[in-house]
Amino acid sequence: MNAPNPSDVSCECPGRGIVLLSLVIALVGTAASIWLSLGLGLKACPLCFYQRSFVIAAAGALLFGLGAKNGSERGLALAIATFLTVAGMGVAGFHVSLEMRKILECPKGLFDVGTVPPQSLALFVLLFGALAAGSRGIYLKRFVLTVALGAVAAFGCIASAPPIAAAPKAPYTDPVVICRPPYVAPG
Repeated sequence: MNAPNPSDVSCECPGRGIVLLSLVIALVGTAASIWLSLGLGLKACPLCFYQRSFVIAAAGALLFGLGAKNGSERGLALAIATFLTVAGMGVAGFHVSLEMRKILECPKGLFDVGTVPPQSLALFVLLFGALAAGSRGIYLKRFVLTVALGAVAAFGCIASAPPIAAAPKAPYTDPVVICRPPYVAPG
């Protein structure tokens, strides 16, 4: 079975609706990330910066896709956004694992619901779901390739992130405004 030709009018090219839905999700993530810093005064750690960069870049790719002239261009925008989303989702998943293993403590998230890393991971999972739904029936090989490349990018970001500082020897005196190693009382 041959893959659909992007110039063929009958191909199952992604519609604007899925691009718009994905763009809204990415823009909500972008706005939330910026609000955490500018509105709530939190500071982004390196892993948070990676996640922020990926969601902002995905929003940019999807904005391009929204203005695309044809389904082929929208498909390319979805592929790029999928790559960026998988990379962000991988970094967010790793970030959540550090918090769960008590290697990092992270600031409260929006509306004091949990902390920032799980909120970021939830957003990336939601965005990935929308992108995967929009990619169905298009080019399975391209979708799998973008997911694999996104996973490689996530690994690269995690591997190249600065090392986590040692846990402090005394309790913190300031509130949690950045992801940091938790204080562990001796004994």
